[in-house]
Amino acid sequence: MTAADDADALALVLIPACAVAAPLLADRVQRWLAVPTVVFEIVLGVLIGPDVLNWAEVGDLVDALSQFGLAMLMFLAGYEIDFVRLRGGPLKRSVAAWLVTVAVALGFGALINPDPLDGAFVGLVFTTTALGTILPILRDSGALPTPFGSMTMATGAVGEFGPIVAIAVLLSGNTPAKSAVILVAFALITVVAVTYARRPRPAWTTRLIRRTMRTSGQFAIRLVMLVLAVMVGAAIWLSLDMLLGAFTAGIVSKLLLSEVPEAEEELIEAKLESLGFGFLVPVFFVVSGMNFDLRALLDDPGTLLLVPLFLLVLLVVRGVPAALLAPPGLSGRERGALGLFGATALPLVVVITTIEVDDGHLPSSTAAALVGAGMLSVLIFPLLAQRLRGQGTPPPLSGEPRVRAESW
Repeated sequence: MTAADDADALALVLIPACAVAAPLLADRVQRWLAVPTVVFEIVLGVLIGPDVLNWAEVGDLVDALSQFGLAMLMFLAGYEIDFVRLRGGPLKRSVAAWLVTVAVALGFGALINPDPLDGAFVGLVFTTTALGTILPILRDSGALPTPFGSMTMATGAVGEFGPIVAIAVLLSGNTPAKSAVILVAFALITVVAVTYARRPRPAWTTRLIRRTMRTSGQFAIRLVMLVLAVMVGAAIWLSLDMLLGAFTAGIVSKLLLSEVPEAEEELIEAKLESLGFGFLVPVFFVVSGMNFDLRALLDDPGTLLLVPLFLLVLLVVRGVPAALLAPPGLSGRERGALGLFGATALPLVVVITTIEVDDGHLPSSTAAALVGAGMLSVLIFPLLAQRLRGQGTPPPLSGEPRVRAESW
């Protein structure tokens, strides 16, 4: 066995250990502060990584598992969004706010890095919103069915879908005209997939799903995985990033299962979340922590000072437009809370900075500062938003919705 094999073997033990420890730690600190499990996953990854204890390193096998985790993360993000419910006013206002954010963020990115492409990548980080973190908080507090809940959900949905499309365009390396043609081609593939997914299913498919749900057949899960593979394959074939394919696969799969009886649909969703949040997604975040350049962040006081600066930029660039373009029916406190929720961003910050560092578009020290700001945003902004709306500390962990919140 080679040294690389030894490193992979050790990492394959330590990464699941970190994944198990993360929710335990989140549960222990819940009485004082609601900390999403993803924060602990990243911190534990940093701890076992080369900059602290140096117990594990990222080999080829671990890196492949991490990429599967990234694809599953984006798939579950797309699966979460109900665009039918959000159409109309909330979606239009959220898109307008996001476009304002993009314009301001790209200008800020250009100030940090004069290279147009690299500056665009930096700016793109500030256009994201952690829908998976804020959505269950809204559900637990009873705000989801309200106009405030719909607007916040739309803000989060656009804050995930928009950056993913932008990543696909920027990473393609094509001219704007060619990128537009490619996106139209992928959109046509998506329309065909959505149209087929919304067609009435024959009765035998429902019977097969029900019959194999608790057997080794698992027809529904295999079908969803096929959709994921097809959409990711189509994105790669068109020279787009796999994130767009995985995200779209989640939307298509949600429609595909819309006519399944509610009990079976909930069971399928639970199985998908178990596969994603129970196995693959934590691998991605722990590995992201292992790749986190803590040494560069701590060795340079100037880089460390970027963390609060980037946190402030997130609030101003992402939060303020969301608050200002909110519907007139929302109160001032609700507008402020909407801005705070909109500026909550970590998962896509990790995703974008990981891609940027791997492709040489961003120094690892700047990426570490951006991820640090994202971690602070999920710790601070949702709590402040809840208090601003007069709801106090989020409720303790209980039931499936909070599991999803902690997973992100």
